[in-house]
Amino acid sequence: MLKEINEDYLRSILFGLQDGLVSTTGVVIGISTGVETKAIIILAAFVAVSVEATSMAAGQYSSEKAVHQLDTSGKHTDSLVFGAILMFFSYLFSGLLPIAPFVFAEPGVARVLAIIFAFFGLFAVGYIKGRWVKVSPVRSALELFIIGGIATSIGLVVGQILKV
Repeated sequence: MLKEINEDYLRSILFGLQDGLVSTTGVVIGISTGVETKAIIILAAFVAVSVEATSMAAGQYSSEKAVHQLDTSGKHTDSLVFGAILMFFSYLFSGLLPIAPFVFAEPGVARVLAIIFAFFGLFAVGYIKGRWVKVSPVRSALELFIIGGIATSIGLVVGQILKV
């Protein structure tokens, strides 16, 4: 039973960390490519990460609740609220990583640092996940790194196309 509970919480944490890094980096890079004003970039980034973390927590709660409701065996005994809280803070924490450079540096430098921070974070999360679930840590790290690269590239392209 404890193993199942840990797996449910592990899923919340990993999903929150990965999505917080990928989504927020894509948003922040896209916004910072599309506008020059540091205050707008920071405002949009904090609004985005706050709303996304809340949305992810709500989605975690409601989707896990559906799993609990479908489970007639009673094997899902994890706390729905605790899983949602784990999702919220995992997402928020990792989402702050690509935002932080914009608070301390000018947009051009911050954009590069945000990408470096996010990719380092994705690589680290992937590596730790790989070790934890006993698969190739490097392969797991590279997988998250590539996913993050694709999302960041999309944000960059959209920001460049819609530049204001």
